[in-house]
Amino acid sequence: MTTMTFRQALQETLRAEMLRDENVLLLGEEIGVFEGSYKITAGLLAEFGEKRVRDTPIAEEGFTGAAIGAAMLGLRPVVEIMTINFSLLALDQIVNHAAKIYGMFGGQAKVPIVIRTPGGGGQQLGATHSQNIELYYAFVPGLKVVAPSTPADAKSLLIAAIRDDDPVLFLENLALYNTKGDVPDDDTPAEIGRAAVTRTGRDLTLIGYSRMAHVAAQVADQLAASDGLDIEVIDLRSLRPLDRPTIIESVKKTHAAVVVEDDWLTYGIGAEVAATISDGAFDYLDAPVRRVAMAEVPLPYSKSLETAALPSVDDVINAVHQTLDAVGRRHQKVGHD
Repeated sequence: MTTMTFRQALQETLRAEMLRDENVLLLGEEIGVFEGSYKITAGLLAEFGEKRVRDTPIAEEGFTGAAIGAAMLGLRPVVEIMTINFSLLALDQIVNHAAKIYGMFGGQAKVPIVIRTPGGGGQQLGATHSQNIELYYAFVPGLKVVAPSTPADAKSLLIAAIRDDDPVLFLENLALYNTKGDVPDDDTPAEIGRAAVTRTGRDLTLIGYSRMAHVAAQVADQLAASDGLDIEVIDLRSLRPLDRPTIIESVKKTHAAVVVEDDWLTYGIGAEVAATISDGAFDYLDAPVRRVAMAEVPLPYSKSLETAALPSVDDVINAVHQTLDAVGRRHQKVGHD
């Protein structure tokens, strides 16, 4: 194990995969000479040269389309789109081409492309630069969508994404780049579509992904200390495919669930998770599934307003309390302790 930041895990994994496979190449705005807006590609142009680290024009539709063509011809391009907000300019290429080519042409052409892109609020970047619009892509058959929350998962999921023969959206939350964690020294890929139970428990299932997986873990620790609650935490890691069996089996055990997400509540990822629980574990629920998400507004630039709009630890704690209070289980727990 080596301790490193989320940012370092991504950079070292890109380098290792480029050394392992000469068909892996990088494309994106300012990823070469400038070494990327968030320095994920630092040092790679100097090591691998312009043929494999390509600075592109500010034209997301163009360079994403070029990468799709390269993937169809046998290369494994990793595209960096500066923020997920700018991926909207490449929506046609991603949704109408990358996701559909394999199926439309009977498997004659594969599209092994990875699109790395950061998102998320809390950085005072304004409404058009702070969105979590992963739902747009998780909705589309033919795409895989992953959202790691730890440096270890950043490494293992990026390895899996690069080696996968399908197009993969690789989501990175800006707030996680400087977080640290232990990372395995081997290059074992993660299984795309497999969630992680990061904490076992019996009182309630708390489900999150990306930054909100950290919030969920913090809430579980805090409530264990303050209320004696034993909360199970699931980090989804993959949004498409979604690990429905892990979610369902956890709720069957705990009989209650809260889903937390950094996007908007209406039609959000949490809605799909809640529907999954309703379909697979309805008879086991002691209370309705509660959801915690950001305010339904374009995210403000003002720091105080931005903070108020984003889901917080207190918001999640309140949702857990309300869920358990609905059936009297929290009072029983506290009284027993």
